[in-house]
Order: sequence, then C-alpha cells, then structure tokens
Amino acid sequence: MAGSSEAAPDHGRGIVIMDDWPGYNLNLFTYPQHYYGDLEYVLIPHGIIVDRIERLAKDIMKDIGYCDIMVLCVLKGGYKFCADLVEHLKNISRNSDRFISMKVDFIRIKSYRNDQFMGEMQIIGGYDLSTLAGKNVLIVEDVVGTGRTMKALLSSIEKYKPNMIKVASLLVKRTPRSNGYRPDYAGFEIPNLFVVGYALDYNEYFRDLNHICVINEHGKEKYRV
Repeated sequence: MAGSSEAAPDHGRGIVIMDDWPGYNLNLFTYPQHYYGDLEYVLIPHGIIVDRIERLAKDIMKDIGYCDIMVLCVLKGGYKFCADLVEHLKNISRNSDRFISMKVDFIRIKSYRNDQFMGEMQIIGGYDLSTLAGKNVLIVEDVVGTGRTMKALLSSIEKYKPNMIKVASLLVKRTPRSNGYRPDYAGFEIPNLFVVGYALDYNEYFRDLNHICVINEHGKEKYRV
C-alpha cells in the first residue's frame, strides 16, 4: 500500500502495513449494503488479497518441495484463505512434472468473544489430531495475533509426531501481547486492529464481505452478543 508498506525479506512477515496507513475510503468499493455504517475503512482490498495468496502458494511449493501435503484449515475464519491457497497450489502442481497429493481437513478453534481474546484455545468438534501422525502438515490460519492459540495447537499436533508442520497465516497482527511466534508464511502484517471480511468475522457477521475492513464502534455494538 503506497507509502505505508514495505516488502519484507522473509515469508514470515509478508507485506507490512504500517500503523499510519489510513486505508481506503469505503466509497471507492462495493460491499454489502447491510454493513453500511458498520465499518471504518477498507484495510486490504479483495484483489490485493487474491494476488498475495497466489504468491504465497508459489513460495510454499518452492520451500516444501513436491511432497504430499495434508492441509489443515482452521475454521471458520480460514476457509476462504484456505480455498484460494489450495486452488493455487493445485494449479502449480498440475503444471509441473510431478503431481502432488493434497488432502484437506478442517479443525475449528474458538478463542474470541466479541473483540476480546478469551485467554484459551477451544478445539470444537472433537477433531482427532492423531490422524496427522507422519504427515506433512500445512496449517492454514486466518490471523495470528498473540500467538498463544497457534502455539497451543502446534503443541497438541506435535505430540503425534507429524513428519513436518508449516503454518500459513493470511494476517499477522503487531500486538504488544505477542509471545513472539511467527508463522512460516504470512500474507500481510497489520497493525493491532480488529478486522473483518474475507471470512473473518465479528460474532459470525461480516464473513460475506470480500475486502478486509476495520470494524467501527457502531458495528461492534450492533453485533455484540
């Protein structure tokens, strides 16, 4: 984003959006009318998200090589990122000399209520992590904030001795509460803002918003539980 971002030299940082980035005026974009008045601005437009994910797929394939992959999508916020990332990975594989086997499974984690971190990770649905033993695992997450949720998930998976674990996160937040964890691949590093859209939600709302936007106080109050 002109004037307020820089290309980072490592995959774990991604495109850096600085704290003073003003975002894009909502009037420059189309978005669902039922969210009018609930958003501050567009932080990352949909087209930029899609292009960045295509590059992430190339970086992932280059780094991990042409080995069979078990993609573990963290629901619900990661489903659009995962779908687009897997599609690009499949396209790269189709156009190469060696086709890789790629399976996708899902895990649901809950760690927020309204806009507040609850302090612990809850795995919902009783997913059997033992099925990941001996696999090359690519975890696909929507947002890494403090890092506590992801470190807890990694600790749970590592007990079953997968062959490899890599983490791709669409967003990484700069927050003073971070424990220092960084994913292997990141789409964007963003300020410590509560963002919605591109399947990221606020109490199950805004998943149908294509752009990643900053929710305003009116929106938080309107959809608070």
